[in-house]
Amino acid sequence: MAQIDGGELVARTLKQEGIDCIFTLCGGHVMNIYNGCLDHDIRVVDVRHEQAAGHAAEGWSRVNRRPGVAVVTAGPGVTDAVTAVANAYQNRSPLVLIAGAAPLSQWQMGGLQEMEQVDLMKPITKWAGTVHQTHRIPEYLQMCFRIAMTGRYGPCFLEIPSDVLFGRVEDGEVAIPESYRSEGRVQGDQRLVAQAAALLDQAERPVVMAGSQVYWSAAADALTTATT
Repeated sequence: MAQIDGGELVARTLKQEGIDCIFTLCGGHVMNIYNGCLDHDIRVVDVRHEQAAGHAAEGWSRVNRRPGVAVVTAGPGVTDAVTAVANAYQNRSPLVLIAGAAPLSQWQMGGLQEMEQVDLMKPITKWAGTVHQTHRIPEYLQMCFRIAMTGRYGPCFLEIPSDVLFGRVEDGEVAIPESYRSEGRVQGDQRLVAQAAALLDQAERPVVMAGSQVYWSAAADALTTATT
């Protein structure tokens, strides 16, 4: 049976999610992700700074109403993306940042560009974590997409150590589940919606300050109808 590496698993998971474009600054820790993406017709946009990759991924998400994906190398690649992730966190944009990391086998031994990346990202993401086994890469990526798109949207961070990402597993032994997150829109409390409608109906000069969930739920036409 054929063997595949972690980069192929990343690409397959992105493809299943409907991601057709990633934003990145090329780095050795994540090189095989690019190979997988090219094999699956996922466009790789290589920018000149990781911050730009993060901002571009958030912009892509807001235009397409789907999660945007940025891929950065370990250490300085992650720190360069912090501003973009923090911006997505404040904007409640569903950004998924995938990062390389020093090998698990060399952890706390001064591996190339080794940093406590998860601790850095936790305060500015909905979830941040590490994959420890190659065959679990799809599971963890799907977790990122599920959390990023559940409730109030927001960014998630996943680091994949290089020995996990470049590790190889038997193709037939890796399952990439389907239907791992709900596609339903966020719904309001019907009692409170009726109460708000009554207040608007009685108001002489009503003003509606609609939040970003109106945009993410593609509900602008419904809001316009309700207020005219």
